[in-house]
Amino acid sequence: MKNQVFMLVFTLLVFQPLIFAQSKGMVSIKGSRYIPLYGRDSTVVEVNNFEIDIYPVTNADYVNFVKKYPRWQKSKVIKLFADASYLSNWKSDLELKDSEKPDSPVTYISWFAAKDYCECQGKRLPTVDEWEYVAMSDETTKDARNKASYNQQILAWYEAPRSNENKIGQHQKNVWGVHDLHGLVWEWTLDFNSVLITGESRKDVDKDSNLFCGSAALNATDLMNYAAFMRYAIRGSLKAKYSMKNLGFRCVKDSDVK
Repeated sequence: MKNQVFMLVFTLLVFQPLIFAQSKGMVSIKGSRYIPLYGRDSTVVEVNNFEIDIYPVTNADYVNFVKKYPRWQKSKVIKLFADASYLSNWKSDLELKDSEKPDSPVTYISWFAAKDYCECQGKRLPTVDEWEYVAMSDETTKDARNKASYNQQILAWYEAPRSNENKIGQHQKNVWGVHDLHGLVWEWTLDFNSVLITGESRKDVDKDSNLFCGSAALNATDLMNYAAFMRYAIRGSLKAKYSMKNLGFRCVKDSDVK
């Protein structure tokens, strides 16, 4: 009996830090090497372990944020950091329009605002590679990009009107336990404009700008690239002060587990 008690106490002492290592509202992602869909000349990218928000940031979350940090209220925001559309679906500094739901993803948010929101939570925006790595999963498979059902769902969403008005959590979580990476809104990434920079950082032979050439699309090895082309095209068209009705965000943080 004493041995059993000792083993129970020992187990709790050893594993309790691991049980509570994952941050509230986030899931842990085990990094690995993968090939992102950049076009013809994809190269292997290594993603380190990290944690990611289970859901995108909601209207209610952002209301609480601007209450605590008034500099991001729509009447006070510095115009250098947000365009005229910033929080245009809000009635006032602290109140949503009647048509907006508290548990819908917050939109009309600039990159500057999203970045500061995450940093104020002790987090950061995900990199493109981190976002794509998690988003290539479906409900059962970590890399579902070759599955017709996965690609059909994404492409169907691209054609769906007003998906940004839906509530979070209505789509099945993926194999990591993350909801709504597809199906609600596009999401800001930390390096969203990296597709306009030369491919040196990823050791590509061509520039990333080739992604937007017709030849790149025609030479893609599979039509699953089309969904990736759409995401990179959207990111490449953005500026950090832009805010759009179908563009939101979620946060990540580096993992303590190596």
